[in-house]
Amino acid sequence: MPKYAYRALNREGKQQFGIIQADTQALALNDVRALGLFPTHIKEATRADERRALRQGKGGIEELYFGGVKMKEIVVMTRQLSTLIDAGLPLLRCINVLIAQLKPCKLRDILREAAADIQSGATFAEALAKHPKQFDRLFVNMVRAGEVGGMLEVVLQRLALFMERRQALKRRVQGAMIYPIAVLLIAAGIVAFLLLKVVPVFADIFLEFGGDLPGPTKILIAAGDFMIYKWWTLVTGICWFIIVIKLLMRSKQVKRVFDRVILKVPLVGDLIVKVSVARFARTLGTLVTSGVPILQALKITRETIGNEVVQNACDAVYDSVQDGGTIAAPLDASKVFPAMVVNMIDVGEETGALDSMLMKVADIYDAEVEAAVEGMLALMEPLIIIVLGGIIGFIVVALYLPIFTLGDSITGG
Repeated sequence: MPKYAYRALNREGKQQFGIIQADTQALALNDVRALGLFPTHIKEATRADERRALRQGKGGIEELYFGGVKMKEIVVMTRQLSTLIDAGLPLLRCINVLIAQLKPCKLRDILREAAADIQSGATFAEALAKHPKQFDRLFVNMVRAGEVGGMLEVVLQRLALFMERRQALKRRVQGAMIYPIAVLLIAAGIVAFLLLKVVPVFADIFLEFGGDLPGPTKILIAAGDFMIYKWWTLVTGICWFIIVIKLLMRSKQVKRVFDRVILKVPLVGDLIVKVSVARFARTLGTLVTSGVPILQALKITRETIGNEVVQNACDAVYDSVQDGGTIAAPLDASKVFPAMVVNMIDVGEETGALDSMLMKVADIYDAEVEAAVEGMLALMEPLIIIVLGGIIGFIVVALYLPIFTLGDSITGG
């Protein structure tokens, strides 16, 4: 299909340049107008025009911006697009309205490319599939199901709600870790200050008086010397430890063992199970409600689960459904999913209300995750205080133990 280079004015009066595919120049002119632009010049594209368009982005105008696409931007875009489609506007016109509203950013470039692809005959799902980093398989497959079923605006609304709840769950878990991490960092800073600034001063005083120092004081002085003269070995060791852990976690055997062990850790394992159950139910329920075939929905759901033990349970469910079985039976056999979840899914399958039952399970376990995180935080606070108190107490005792013997050292001298 021929390519045409165009210059046009947008609604703000700014000039844009771009490339568009069309059978004839007249059709290309109509397509540019359909993008919400006012064409001032159009001609067959040369290689120089294509290079310029590629350098400036498919949308045409050359603009500078930094950063990628945030989840919040995608959620807002999804809600706005759903509202515009529900108002009766054609999909291409809706996308152009969003492009006109957005400031220079990665998302606007993606929407411009999507508009050009749709103009060339692609579906919205096919256009989004070209950007897997921003729109994952779940998003693309739900959009595809919405296009096929003629309810794209409903599916987009569900997608926005799904992403908001998923982000809310993620924020709850991350937010709960801010306090203990902040306390540990502050404590590490205090200990480092004592070892680097305070301990050397006391060490010089003790050496001047001579005498044999107590064992804790020797340990503390050795730790201070290590922090001053050999700190780089600690940094190197930490870096190598992180690298080795990452390399080991790439091995399926190691990750499988780690995922099994972590599920048996008190409190932590229970929290991981609840997060996995909530994510499994929310994702599968949203996909099934949107009309995605169950086998395809199970494949996508598996990818959203981080723990391999739970992923194996999803694989068992996939095999069971493929052979004409149920979802509840393999979940029960996995011994990972709680009995209440299995029973609710079983009832959902028997009554034909699997999608709504999955969403109820997700709501229940979102609340369970929040309660579990708060419980863990309540237990961590006294534990952190005890550990930090022990470290600071050891330093204070180690510094003051020699003072009790200084009188003997002076008298003996």
